[in-house]
Amino acid sequence: MTRQLHLNAFLMGTGHHEASWRLPQSDPTATTSVAHFQHLAQVAERGTFDSLFLADGPVMMGNVAQRPSGVIEPLTLLTALALVTERVGLIATASTSYNSPYNLARRFSGLDHVSNGRAGWNIVTTAGIEAARNFGVDEQPLHADRYARAAEFLDVTLKLWDSWEDDVFVGDKAAGVWGDNTKIHLADHRGKYFSVAGALNSPRSPQAYPLLVQAGSSDDGKDFAARYAEAVFTAQQTLGDAQAFYGDLKSRTHREGRDPNGIKILPGIVPILGSTESEAREREAELGEHIVHEHGQLMLSRLLRVPIDQLDLDSQLPDDLPPESEIEDFKSRYSLIVELGRREHLTVRQLIGRLGGGRGHFTFAGTPEQVADIIELWFTNGAADGFNIMPPLLPSGLELFVEHVVPILRDRGLFRREYTGVTLRDHYGLARPSNQYVRELSDSVAI
Repeated sequence: MTRQLHLNAFLMGTGHHEASWRLPQSDPTATTSVAHFQHLAQVAERGTFDSLFLADGPVMMGNVAQRPSGVIEPLTLLTALALVTERVGLIATASTSYNSPYNLARRFSGLDHVSNGRAGWNIVTTAGIEAARNFGVDEQPLHADRYARAAEFLDVTLKLWDSWEDDVFVGDKAAGVWGDNTKIHLADHRGKYFSVAGALNSPRSPQAYPLLVQAGSSDDGKDFAARYAEAVFTAQQTLGDAQAFYGDLKSRTHREGRDPNGIKILPGIVPILGSTESEAREREAELGEHIVHEHGQLMLSRLLRVPIDQLDLDSQLPDDLPPESEIEDFKSRYSLIVELGRREHLTVRQLIGRLGGGRGHFTFAGTPEQVADIIELWFTNGAADGFNIMPPLLPSGLELFVEHVVPILRDRGLFRREYTGVTLRDHYGLARPSNQYVRELSDSVAI
């Protein structure tokens, strides 16, 4: 079978561009509109996207003066989207730093049941002191400690999702036996971070457990992804950087004893579309004109750990920025932004403009054919298994991509014309996981 692209629609309020909410056609209150997201989900499904994705964090994001900041908790919102779609996958971000395995396992299992097997979990460790203080933690945990906690969190969660064997149900009305107790397995976990005694109070879901997604690109993040992830959302600015990341992560996955084809790598792309290249450039310029550079200056100051008075808008980045080793949050994004500014000799004003489209993700303005060319180039040259599509303006950006780019990708034989599977794992070409307790029993019998 010819290798096929995987496309995920990354949905963010009014769009990924910082100034999207300011355009005349934009609804500034869309971030809390269920109808808005239901429409986007249906557009993504019409375009036979593998999945859609909602980012999240347990903290107020940014400054409400800068852009729409209020959001709906993603698992709640995805349940509403599941009811108006049939095939498109539904991926939500949830933190391993500020959740408990039992409750999160229940919530994702519930979404997988409600959606008939379309749930996915974007696993994050959550950086930032602001989030920590929302949970009574005075200092954010160290980067390595967050990933150690995440690994134990996931191990426990997998035990919980496997705590019911698939054939528990007996349904013997005459004997009064509903299920087989021998096919229920207690988590019985005591570790450094968690203690979980019982079984999950929910049957094994249609996919067994959600598609496991990861988005950190630090060394700790890549090691975590190589061990657990089935899809990875990442950010690279150039083909060469994307090829290096792709090769590195596939190699790490192989060293973990996994099939590298079992992990799909999807860089983000912010496509600014126009019927001509000049029209696309005009749309990009219009968005850029609505950026409030003082807001971007403040955000850049926080990310780079530099006093704002050292970030002159019309000068390049200071020479004495801290090394990545001193950064405890957003390590990979920090390095990406610094390298972008240094490589292209950008002023702070220009750098803010470049980041305004997608916070460090690759932004490209052009015709549908040019966007399809970029996607094909990266896909066929060892840089991507697919893409995280990040429309700069919603809903129009997603509608334009589905109407004009998807048909080109289909005509080139790169993307499906219709769904051939039912579950999210089907779309990503992944088998339903076997139950770890059944595997252990089979191994012991074989011995």
